[in-house]
Amino acid sequence: MSKSNIMLDFSLLKTNRNFRAIFIARLMSVLGIGMLNVAVPVQIYELTGSSLQVGFAVALDGMGMFVGLMLGGVLADRMDRKWLILFSRFICGVGFVLLAANAYLSEPSLWAVYAISLWDGFFSAIGMTALMASIPHLVGRENLPTAGALSMLIVRIGSVISPAVAGVVIVSFGVTWNYTLAAIGTLCTLITLVTLPNMKPQEGGPQEHPIRSLIDGFSFVFTHKVIRAVVALGTLEAVTKSIRILFPALAATAFGGGAFEVGLMYAAVPVGSTLGALTSGWVRHAKRPGVVMLFTAFLSFLCVAALGFMGHIVVMLLALAVFGYLGSIGGLLQYTIVQGHTPDHMLGRIGSFWTAQDVVGDSAGALGIGALVKVLSPIMGLVALGFGCAAATVLLSAGNRSLRNVSLIDTTLFPDEGVAKEGSNEKEVEAKEATA
Repeated sequence: MSKSNIMLDFSLLKTNRNFRAIFIARLMSVLGIGMLNVAVPVQIYELTGSSLQVGFAVALDGMGMFVGLMLGGVLADRMDRKWLILFSRFICGVGFVLLAANAYLSEPSLWAVYAISLWDGFFSAIGMTALMASIPHLVGRENLPTAGALSMLIVRIGSVISPAVAGVVIVSFGVTWNYTLAAIGTLCTLITLVTLPNMKPQEGGPQEHPIRSLIDGFSFVFTHKVIRAVVALGTLEAVTKSIRILFPALAATAFGGGAFEVGLMYAAVPVGSTLGALTSGWVRHAKRPGVVMLFTAFLSFLCVAALGFMGHIVVMLLALAVFGYLGSIGGLLQYTIVQGHTPDHMLGRIGSFWTAQDVVGDSAGALGIGALVKVLSPIMGLVALGFGCAAATVLLSAGNRSLRNVSLIDTTLFPDEGVAKEGSNEKEVEAKEATA
């Protein structure tokens, strides 16, 4: 395999101005939200000293996201996706402003943090669903692996930088500045997103009652063998991602550290994910993407179990980086397969269901791990979680031949679209943008 096949292709940023606008907006958003994702757990842990309370905040955010995803999926299949994205980003920015205002108080309200977590989870989900549904429209399904990898890359780079900086900011100035920077970054994304074209779903999309639309979407997921299996696997991976709620406790009890060590632990996973995105050029050429997806998931779960045996912060950071690398490859394959097997008029709902499994798994995992470490130590909780998910992956693989043999794009559904040829014509891309 040549180096050009392994490394990520950046040409889409040059040839597609709409995707470039999304790329820039996501960079600004991730830098701000990365600061936020460290500030909330640290603030709640300082106020309560409880990992369970941290898990509760994550769960509330997940509950809001779940409801937002269900509503957002229907809206994205009926309304202009551009304006849904803009509206949701603005409302989320307002929520971050409120978090900053609460942190300025001499006695910050814990319940305000919980309420705003629910608020932001709901509206961010609506924008997330509309954005996901717009990507095939803007770049074409043949470019989904590249678009997914580029999106993942910018998210990971921002996630590497912002948590580490967040730890320093908290130590130096407190969590208030983290919330403030998150608000600024989120509101600035509107500057680039407003340049996107209008993106209404294709004619022939569902016009029935919203509840009927949701039922039809669920029916599609549960009757489609491949998407159903991808959702199941994604749920297992989402559960393991919630190990982040243990970072404050691990930093304090296992390594005698504080906010700085927590920031490093939050940054370690995106470091591995960034490396995975940079070297993901081979994914679009994988002959057995389902097998690769299952194998990376299995190894990532073993990596979680191995964290329980790490006795030094540096070794744990390396293990977390490997976990992030495996997760990025698996996540890219999941994203491409779901998008490549879903018709346009259902992209909003199916994208919302696929994202919902991640949210539900993350929330359930956060609460489950928080409760588990009340019985076991954080170390033993990691071991039990990792081995349990690895065993479930073996069972899923053994019982689902369709998943093992799946292709990235369903050529029976999209006969004119396939894996993009190397060096695709820039004029063809520009023509596609013009018709959009």
